[in-house]
Amino acid sequence: MRPMQTGTRDILSVARLTRAVRSLLEGHFGAVWVEGEISNLARPSSGHLYFTLKDPSAQVRCAMFRNRNSLLGFTPANGNQVLITARVSMYEPRGEFQLLVEHMEPAGEGLLRLRFEALKRSLAAAGLFAEEHKEPLPEHPRAIGVITSPTGAAIRDILQVLGRRAPGIPVVIYPSPVQGAAAVPGLVRALETANRREEVDVLVLARGGGSLEDLWAFNEEAVVRAIFASRLPVISGVGHEIDFTLSDLVADRRAPTPSAAAELCVPDMRHLLRQLSQFEQRLQGRLRATLAHARLNVTGLSRRLVHPGHRIEQHQQRLDEIERRLPRAVQSVLQARQRRLAAADARLQTRSPGPRLALSGQRLEQLRARLPRALSGQLGRLSARLEGLGKTLTAVSPLATLERGYAIVTDPRGAIIRDAATLPLGSQIDARVAHGSLVCRVEEVQTEPQAP
Repeated sequence: MRPMQTGTRDILSVARLTRAVRSLLEGHFGAVWVEGEISNLARPSSGHLYFTLKDPSAQVRCAMFRNRNSLLGFTPANGNQVLITARVSMYEPRGEFQLLVEHMEPAGEGLLRLRFEALKRSLAAAGLFAEEHKEPLPEHPRAIGVITSPTGAAIRDILQVLGRRAPGIPVVIYPSPVQGAAAVPGLVRALETANRREEVDVLVLARGGGSLEDLWAFNEEAVVRAIFASRLPVISGVGHEIDFTLSDLVADRRAPTPSAAAELCVPDMRHLLRQLSQFEQRLQGRLRATLAHARLNVTGLSRRLVHPGHRIEQHQQRLDEIERRLPRAVQSVLQARQRRLAAADARLQTRSPGPRLALSGQRLEQLRARLPRALSGQLGRLSARLEGLGKTLTAVSPLATLERGYAIVTDPRGAIIRDAATLPLGSQIDARVAHGSLVCRVEEVQTEPQAP
């Protein structure tokens, strides 16, 4: 569209103006990185994404076409803080300044949250959070180890709780940074040192509250695996009650705060003293009852006490009586054993296999002598029967009839001819005689009158 000339003015159309602005923007900026919060997110059926990227001071319209958003590793939503790579452009039909998004990723805590969830799924699949791997806490530890920053508020809270609840139990501090680049190797080194020295019975891993980024060292895989490998039971007291880290999941126990972690380490000494007082009272009562029962027993035994001389006389008399009865008892036992032996011998003789073997031998000889005669008789009977059957078979056999001069006549299909009238003149027939067969042709048919 050409500009309208009015005197010396060059009047632009709206389309030409927006096109020029678009060319200027795209030629000047190129690709830019922008961070902001997503709002007014729309997903039409075309698969493209349209949203507004804003910060506290400004906002800009954005479009991300389907061929780009299909490569996203997360699902954008309103409120997400994101970092985008985009081309600066303008939507000419509306004259709106916009960003054409080429790439998008979570920014700040959103990115950390995605990393947290991905690592959580991976470590859970490896079994690091399984209950069967968790160790029980000692009821009465000899010494307690604390892994934390020696200058933070967490160590002061822990020492205050332990000093109140168990002032006599020693505490060993394994210092480590709890935030920043040095935190991860420091925490791993402290865990390995405590396990190598074996000078405590339980470990407390602690720090105060903070953002997800502040607590991120306790989500690193190296720290989580070091806690899992610890032979000493570990109590995680990281952050406040609303904070949650992967160290909490892998630890043997999780406490909402460092102070609560200290309380889990030891029982309250005041509670133990009250229990000891109750045990003392119960023990004294049982001792008094036992002593009273013993006095009653002594009194009863003293009344039943018999002079030892009388008891010895009774035992001597009993011994003499046993001495007199002993020979008779031994003789009675020997006689009973002899009777049992004689009865067993008699039963053995009646069950001896000798007579039965002799009788079986005689029976075998008799059967051996009878066997030839029985076989000869049976063969004679079978031969006579076979001869009779042969004669009967010969009498009824059609071959015998053929021997007497008769023939069996059949048509070409093999059917036996019984009526000559059924054969037409010139037909071929077969006549079987005793020795061979004849192929004949019918020249004349003679029929006999049937009997009335």
